[in-house]
Amino acid sequence: MLTMLSRQTATGLRVLLVFTVLLGVVYPLLVWGVARIPGLSDRAEGSIVYASDGTPVGSSLIGVDPVAADRGADPYFHTRPAASSEDSLGPADTSTSGGSNLGGFDSDPVDGGLLETVQERRSLIAEREGVDPALVPPDAVTASASGLDPHVSPEYAALQVARVAEVTGLPVPEVAALVADASDGRILGFLGEPTVNVTELNLAVREATR
Repeated sequence: MLTMLSRQTATGLRVLLVFTVLLGVVYPLLVWGVARIPGLSDRAEGSIVYASDGTPVGSSLIGVDPVAADRGADPYFHTRPAASSEDSLGPADTSTSGGSNLGGFDSDPVDGGLLETVQERRSLIAEREGVDPALVPPDAVTASASGLDPHVSPEYAALQVARVAEVTGLPVPEVAALVADASDGRILGFLGEPTVNVTELNLAVREATR
């Protein structure tokens, strides 16, 4: 009996030791090594974007909407609205992430519903950009699922070019070129829709106006 118990105990300890080494040392080192492969290391570290002086200023995966001032002092591009914002446009509460989970038939006697919020956003954005409300694209007035989406449609970015150029003093063609540089096409040429990364775009605007 004691011999069998000792044998089972020894076997269990050997198995524990082997899996401790494999899962506690070898596997973490393997994952760490893969994350250091060129092309993957940046993503593994959070896709951080840097200013020209090397200072980290954010992540290309997280969109932070700039605090909206009056139109004459609003030099940056805006992201999509977020459900976590205190008002209909933002900025978002970056400490939380999530959508509104509202549908077209949702309504609130005090704050209104989804349709009322969308209409309010359309009016505010049209006023901010100095355009007809009919020209405001859908992604400008609908919150993203995460609330921290850094991407907007090329149409929404183009809508903001004139204001950014006017406030910053940059030529319109130069601002449009910055938008093009921050743009990505469809994945593999046919998946998804073209997008513009607002985080990277606003960094480029800041660098161009220094």
